[in-house]
Amino acid sequence: MESLGVKATKTGLVPDKLVRAGIRILMEGRNQSLISMSCDERAAAKLAHVKSQKTSAIATHTNVANEQHYEVPTTVYDLCLGPHKKYSGCEFDTDNETLEDAEVRALTTICERAELEDGQSVLDMGCGWGSFSLFAAAKYPNGRFTAVSNSATQKAYIDEKAHERGITNLTVITAEINAWKNVVAQFDRVVTVEMLEHLKNYEKLLSRVASWLKPTGKLFVHMFTHATQPYHFDDGWMARTFFTGGQMPSSDLLLYFQSHLTIENQWAVNGHNYQLTSERWLENCDTHKIALIKILDDTYGQGEGYGKWIEWRLFFLACAECFGYNKGETWYVSHYLFKNSPGIE
Repeated sequence: MESLGVKATKTGLVPDKLVRAGIRILMEGRNQSLISMSCDERAAAKLAHVKSQKTSAIATHTNVANEQHYEVPTTVYDLCLGPHKKYSGCEFDTDNETLEDAEVRALTTICERAELEDGQSVLDMGCGWGSFSLFAAAKYPNGRFTAVSNSATQKAYIDEKAHERGITNLTVITAEINAWKNVVAQFDRVVTVEMLEHLKNYEKLLSRVASWLKPTGKLFVHMFTHATQPYHFDDGWMARTFFTGGQMPSSDLLLYFQSHLTIENQWAVNGHNYQLTSERWLENCDTHKIALIKILDDTYGQGEGYGKWIEWRLFFLACAECFGYNKGETWYVSHYLFKNSPGIE
């Protein structure tokens, strides 16, 4: 059941100022529910979360997640995202910087922190619209890049862009992560950007990743996090509409899963960067309102486009307010570099 507030907001008649205020109240409530526990309760809750992950499938509700994000027409993302189609947090040098420059800065950071070098074999796990793979394959022309997505729409898009740009060192595979396990190739690097938030069983996943890496290989992870406490997206509008089967990891959650890979480095990217990213997406969504409503009408049925456009606006607004909360110090992006640990259990 949707709350009256959500129903009213979805009419599009509530001013953004009030919508933002409502989102901030919700974020404050969520954060207080996480941090108001005693230290014993927080420790127990985190351990319970870790244990629940270890008994789950790697991914759940994958078909629903595809419908929510990844089988949406490419043209929707053409109009809302930046030119590199990076559907994840970017990095801004100044608040007035363009989205394209922020995309490039974030992609460059990934290459540097993943310690990429020309000539390596690299797996992009959960490649989205190929922003990292296309960028890195062009930057390292002697490397061998493999991009994996469970979306046929994304594969078609990446293949087309690679052909247009003369990129020949990139192979795109369509596979569902639960089934993608008998991998023969071994990689120098595995890179994953904002995929783990959609997954559950990190123990199984990282075991597979370790088997895909060369003995000296490394895993780089970019994911959004809460500063201290993890939680599942089990209910609420965001869970039902955009993150069914997903979770909000805590910044230390991955450190509980080091049976096969060992942490080598960790970084935090202040949430203000993701706030600005989401604000740019919102601006694009508003700029292309008429075109987007037509696309969404054609996709979901005549008369449905306006409501779907409102949902995307609310998603971008919610992301902006979430990552902007507490000056970006509560919800933010975390980066991790893990090294392979052959023989370690």
